[in-house]
Amino acid sequence: MEKAKDFIAKNTVMIFSKSYCPYCTKVKQLFQGLGVNFTAVELDQIADGSEIQAALKQITGGTTVPRVFIDSEHIGGNDDTQNLHKKGGLVPKLTAAGVTVKQ
Repeated sequence: MEKAKDFIAKNTVMIFSKSYCPYCTKVKQLFQGLGVNFTAVELDQIADGSEIQAALKQITGGTTVPRVFIDSEHIGGNDDTQNLHKKGGLVPKLTAAGVTVKQ
């Protein structure tokens, strides 16, 4: 639990991902397209990935990836993040967190 919380606290834009997940790829491409620096932890490529995923369930109530956090706030998964962007809410949230966004 502490490792997951530490990742969230230390990274303004934090994505918990799995390398083979197409939804994870889509959300990372969204942030890349916006020119946003983010940290992604590929849970399938680290030894304690399943423990971190279990901690994320306790933190967010969900078990699927991606799990996206901006300024320690859980945004949701790919659909939630994409919808927030389509409604015009993602860029202001990033900007408020001090993240530079390419327009």
